[in-house]
Amino acid sequence: MKTDGAPSTSPPPPGLVANWETLQRIFIRPENEAARAVLLKYMEQILFGLHDFLKQHLGITQEASLKDLADRFTDSRIGEHPVRKLADVINGLIEEVAPHAVNVASPYFVGHMTSAIPFYMVHLATIVAALNQNPVKLETSKVVSVLERQVLAKIHRVVYGFDGGFYHRHIQKPESTLGGFVEDGTLANMTALWVARNTLLGAKPGFDGVEKEGMAAALAAHGILRCVVLVSRLGHYSLRKSAGVLGIGNRNVIPVPVDAGQRLDINALEETLRTLKRDEPGTRILAVVGVAGTTETGTVDPLEAMAGICEREKIHFHVDAAWGGPTLLSGTYRHLLKGIERADSATIDGHKQFYMPMSCGMVYFKNPTHMDAAAYHARYINRPGSVDLGIRSLVGSRAAASLVLGSALDIMGSRGYALLIDHGIELARSFAGEIMKRPLFQLVTPPCLNILTYRLLPEGTEADTETANRINKTVQRLQREAGRSFVSRTTLSLPETGETVVLRVVLMNPFTTIGILREILDEQETLYRREIAGRP
Repeated sequence: MKTDGAPSTSPPPPGLVANWETLQRIFIRPENEAARAVLLKYMEQILFGLHDFLKQHLGITQEASLKDLADRFTDSRIGEHPVRKLADVINGLIEEVAPHAVNVASPYFVGHMTSAIPFYMVHLATIVAALNQNPVKLETSKVVSVLERQVLAKIHRVVYGFDGGFYHRHIQKPESTLGGFVEDGTLANMTALWVARNTLLGAKPGFDGVEKEGMAAALAAHGILRCVVLVSRLGHYSLRKSAGVLGIGNRNVIPVPVDAGQRLDINALEETLRTLKRDEPGTRILAVVGVAGTTETGTVDPLEAMAGICEREKIHFHVDAAWGGPTLLSGTYRHLLKGIERADSATIDGHKQFYMPMSCGMVYFKNPTHMDAAAYHARYINRPGSVDLGIRSLVGSRAAASLVLGSALDIMGSRGYALLIDHGIELARSFAGEIMKRPLFQLVTPPCLNILTYRLLPEGTEADTETANRINKTVQRLQREAGRSFVSRTTLSLPETGETVVLRVVLMNPFTTIGILREILDEQETLYRREIAGRP
């Protein structure tokens, strides 16, 4: 009798059987000419006409409910024998899955921090997958680990700008760690706070450090009651996750008020520091986090002023530049991140404005020895004295994302990336102007980088936030369901209107134009008048 978790033992379809001969054959090549033809048909489209392929096979969102989709995928058993040939699987992905995925490459998809990627990214990612290098250790990566150090040094130089001699000394020095690749910004932020925690609660006489003895022993040894992290109330929720994992407690991520421009309020930060010193002498500040491109509004905190405070108070200063970091490549807008070069650590995501495929996060440290606070060794890997990159890393086995980013930097150059950055920021400013010209709309947060928020505010709802919120929720949903374009929405706490629902636009697709954005506003206006106001 078969248990619930056992593979299905039904007879295999004709021509499909799992045995050693067929396994070896399918492991190294397509099973037959039909499978080869299907692979060539679609892979040629993907490799050499990616954006046309996506336009043909994906909508923004197809009109199918999640319940209907879920009902199609309820089989919980693994077949003992193959159930479909490779050609059928490929066709199924194109015909059954792709139409109900989201075409994030569409220039009309302007709602999230995921967008079109250059077509060659698929080529690079394919090569990386085929090589299957694992940079956790030199024995499974060799030259890839050497190249990764070079890529890290290039981005580190963009962030911190030390002279050539500094990079010549540290770029391939085994004892130096300029940064590391992880899967995403969450793990990058967690790594930065992990290092900050281990540094603050490090070893001392009679105590071997928090990493060995744990938080309870560390707090007792250092005479501390609790550790806190200070960040603007628009800080990413990954910081709360990190605090939970690191044993600090996510309630100890203290939100600092923002100013009228949705940037961390420096006066509020100073007041928080004074209050903690006066009222909670047993509290230590683990880190202050500045955000360079908040998720909701795209704003950049006053990094220069925050850096000065952290230097004065001897506090670890981390900058979450997961979104805004590549702005440093723009000669025109680099100044918006002034102060990041004074940060002890910084996060940048490759799969955001470096336009890489999912997923790639990076963390950088100003001091090349700072990550020693999080070093781990094992007898079979990452041995003491080795040059393995996994010695100082939160993650273990991972893909060689550095090959993709390093190659993209060669293909694009800093000027190429600057053109993309400049386009997004300047388009956001043009869009803000268009919104302000339309009586039905209100610009809520003007763009700092390439994100802005706005809302529909029909006449008579200016003082009725509840009604305005309902209108914006409805219009956003109707537009998403129509499937022609997409903007996201969020809720901001505003002094004048309280909890306010706003529409959020992220402009990073180089093919999005002001004409397309006008179409999106026209559609929103039409939906409001037809479906809510009840007039054509």
